[in-house]
Amino acid sequence: MATFSKLGISKDLIKGLNELNIVQPSEIQELAIPILMGQNTDFIGQAQTGTGKTAAFGLPLLEKINHKRPEVQGLIIAPTRELCQQIAKQLFKFTKYTEKIFIESVYGGADMQVQIQRLKRPTHIIVATPGRLMDLIKKKVVDISQARYVVLDEADEMLSMGFKQDIHTIFDFVPKEKTVWLFSATVPEGIREIINKFLRSDAQQIQLNRNAGINANIRHEYMSCSSKDKLQELTHFLSYNKDARGMIFCQTKQAARTLTKQLLAKNFDVDVIEGDMGQRDRDKVMRKFKGEKLDLLVATDIAARGIDVQGLSFVLHYQLPQQTEYYTHRSGRTGRAGEKGNSILFVSEREKRTMHELEKSLKIKINPLN
Repeated sequence: MATFSKLGISKDLIKGLNELNIVQPSEIQELAIPILMGQNTDFIGQAQTGTGKTAAFGLPLLEKINHKRPEVQGLIIAPTRELCQQIAKQLFKFTKYTEKIFIESVYGGADMQVQIQRLKRPTHIIVATPGRLMDLIKKKVVDISQARYVVLDEADEMLSMGFKQDIHTIFDFVPKEKTVWLFSATVPEGIREIINKFLRSDAQQIQLNRNAGINANIRHEYMSCSSKDKLQELTHFLSYNKDARGMIFCQTKQAARTLTKQLLAKNFDVDVIEGDMGQRDRDKVMRKFKGEKLDLLVATDIAARGIDVQGLSFVLHYQLPQQTEYYTHRSGRTGRAGEKGNSILFVSEREKRTMHELEKSLKIKINPLN
């Protein structure tokens, strides 16, 4: 049985892990850490969300940082504010008993001047969204010319959010001699292009799940209903599972807002997160949801990028996703950290073809809901 000690992690980091009750390495950690701790090899890790990727790349990165050198040595690029905050917070907790390693997260929707002031302090690792990092580079207030370790986390999400050009440009500012670790649930053509352009040809690759990144701990089911009966079937499901927590996905911002109002009218404990919301409102909703003061969250695909909330029993697809990758990311909100989860589609007759295309593409079986 693997332990973090056997994987080469130092005692001080392990002490921090133990305090977080992280004792047994997950599968991605067991496979990735020995590779990343070894020679400076480029790396591709295909794994769904909720499998422990942050520790898989974060622990080896922390081990490689020289705390005596004040420059930025590591760069982690992630798609959303929430994921950047989560990564930085977790790395900070890992280092509780180590020599001081300074980590800063920078992302859109927050005061840039505050971030600029923080970056004037010694910083060893930057965790950033691509857009905000590009803004800071253009202002010449961040120097990543010594960042010899570059991590792309949830790379497929970054591409689907339109960050392809930013990612390509960012690589112009890091050292030519660098090590790139790429993590992605799926490897579409755009990711393959990044791999071919920026990673060495001998990059090591692991794939946790052969089924296109779909988590084996998730049960996939569907409910047949006409479009006009969807709300009724949804409320029946939620009433029956009133003690469980979960997320409900819609295709559009308007649909998400409308559904939230309809559920509130039926006295469900629900709120919404969608792209037109201000950052303050978005943060307020997420604090409530993560703090378990809210049982249900209605979301659009883009607004829900990078959300990591433990203990969600289900993901409901009130409207089917417009892209196959969206289904992977939606369903990955449940079944996290080894727990079981349910991904349930509410499907009208004309949507069944789309559902069968998902089954074929993702190599999964979506069974009728019992």
